Amino acid sequence: MLKFPVGFYWGSATSAHQVEGGNVNDWSEWEKNNAARLAQEAGKKWKVWQQKKFPEMFNPKNYISGQACNHYHLYEKDFNVAKSLGHNAHRFSIEWSRVEPEEGRFNEKEIGHYRQVISALTAQRVEPFVTLWHRTNPLWIRDIGGWENKKTIDYFNRYVEKIVSVFKNEINFWIVLNEPELYVGNSYLLSIWPPKKKNILSYILALNNLAEAHKKAYGIIKTIQPKAQVGMAEYNIYFKQSLFLINWFLNKRFLNKVKNYQDFIGLNYYRRFPENKNKIISDLRWEIYPKGIYRVLKTLKKYQKPIYVTENGVADAEDEKRTEFIKEHLRWIHKAIQERIDVRGYFYWSLLDNFEWDKGFWPRFGLVGIDYKTLERRVRPSAWEYAKICRENRIIN
Repeated sequence: MLKFPVGFYWGSATSAHQVEGGNVNDWSEWEKNNAARLAQEAGKKWKVWQQKKFPEMFNPKNYISGQACNHYHLYEKDFNVAKSLGHNAHRFSIEWSRVEPEEGRFNEKEIGHYRQVISALTAQRVEPFVTLWHRTNPLWIRDIGGWENKKTIDYFNRYVEKIVSVFKNEINFWIVLNEPELYVGNSYLLSIWPPKKKNILSYILALNNLAEAHKKAYGIIKTIQPKAQVGMAEYNIYFKQSLFLINWFLNKRFLNKVKNYQDFIGLNYYRRFPENKNKIISDLRWEIYPKGIYRVLKTLKKYQKPIYVTENGVADAEDEKRTEFIKEHLRWIHKAIQERIDVRGYFYWSLLDNFEWDKGFWPRFGLVGIDYKTLERRVRPSAWEYAKICRENRIIN
């Protein structure tokens, strides 16, 4: 029996653009312009077994977020499911483009919507962890150059000030940014995500501006709400020791910039590099390597901050590997806790099957499966196994 600390947070995570539906932002516009290309490239990008298993990857509609899971309207139903699964916390994001669709004009109706979302969680005694920026930008931010433009720092923090002022009595945990290094790397170095630009200067500018935005946001939040817990969600890959330079560049560089401007670290862990493709893999062909989360947690210990695992999940449409995936990762997290690494919560990614960015809808990460034609929800067997852990605060070996 592996028992977790009293007060440990158990839950799952979502992000607005991936589940809400009906968003209008830089991603939604990019999807429309790139869906046909992404469908055409699928034959070269994915293995034959993946193509046969997920033929929807060849349909351009797969790459258009559209109504997604319609979580915008069905959030109460989804939160009822989360509560039934024993979750005592939930991570979600507020969509900046909904709240401020035009520069300087805040949409009070949409702010009211997020007030209802938060109330639906707190009524269930589920602790909300709110992400303020999860990869998407309003169109007017895109049109001034996005995160390459230094003005975006102040615009973003005006939005932060507005949201925190409104919800300061309801929210205890704020996650300012989600995976900034992954975002700028895929957007400005690898040219995979919008604005799909390969330029090292743009990369440096965007990364530095995101770091400065986080620092300023931290100060704003602590001024408005001194007792709030403020952090960021860091995407960390486990790299073998010989790759210390790439480990610093991708895992530590941004964190070192903002280490004095956070009360906790959010860890998003999925994989290691290099991978052993002969081992157990997910539908995305990612190696499943649970020990990596322990090794990454050990590297984060030096920052002397509480840690929440804000994302950890597996694409597994048949739900054959998810139960063991969760249990094995939690066993290694428990080992880290036993070694006095201060881990205080675990959020599985994701509560729902969702829109997985440039991959579209075919990767299935959800504890809850979604029929995208009918929007019917189906709780997967692995979700009930995870529910036992959440309710009992322990793993029975």
